[in-house]
Amino acid sequence: MVGFQILQRRRQVDARYVQAFADIPVANVSDCMSRMTAGGASLRPFHAKGVLAGPALTVKARPGDNLLIHKAIHLAEPGDVIVVDGGGDLTNALIGELMVATAIKKGIAGFVLNGAIRDVDAIGAGSFPVYAAGVTHRGPYKDGPGEINVAIALNGMVVEPGDLIVGDADGVLCVPYDAVNEVLDAAKRKGAAEQVTMREIEEGRLDIAWIDATLGRLGWKGDQ
Repeated sequence: MVGFQILQRRRQVDARYVQAFADIPVANVSDCMSRMTAGGASLRPFHAKGVLAGPALTVKARPGDNLLIHKAIHLAEPGDVIVVDGGGDLTNALIGELMVATAIKKGIAGFVLNGAIRDVDAIGAGSFPVYAAGVTHRGPYKDGPGEINVAIALNGMVVEPGDLIVGDADGVLCVPYDAVNEVLDAAKRKGAAEQVTMREIEEGRLDIAWIDATLGRLGWKGDQ
């Protein structure tokens, strides 16, 4: 029944992709996806430091209710990222320190929640990745409904079960399962090109002719 279902994940990104993307800035990955994909600027890191990479275990939760998030923690495999569509509601916290401790014990890679958290000092003192839309002291309800391993959307960013989730200090991003190899190759090339640009900057030979060329093409006029 829609709203009351727990499904099996049929596929997930291979561990070699998880490891490879963990070393690539999320901004570079985003650029290689044409800057068209994002979960919104409200999904911010609340942990002290550290990157996130792993296959998505998705949860669609009633705003302010974490029953299915508890279930997802106990269904998750080591390395999974629990991604929760909580509707962006900040009225009630969906997770706190105790659930984070349980997730760490289970070997879960991190949380991404389009909703609120609490116990922010404890979470902020650690390196376990937690991305959320806000903070509130008010606790959650535990009645459902909810769904696990269904397609969800975080502010327009569609996440399918098993897609790759990556995160760093700039935010989080979903790389679709079928696109991971293509995006990885492009991100590696972009990283290599940026290293060349950094050397040019350090050596004082950065080519900036493109700036005036672009202004000219756009019809810009004025004193230089």
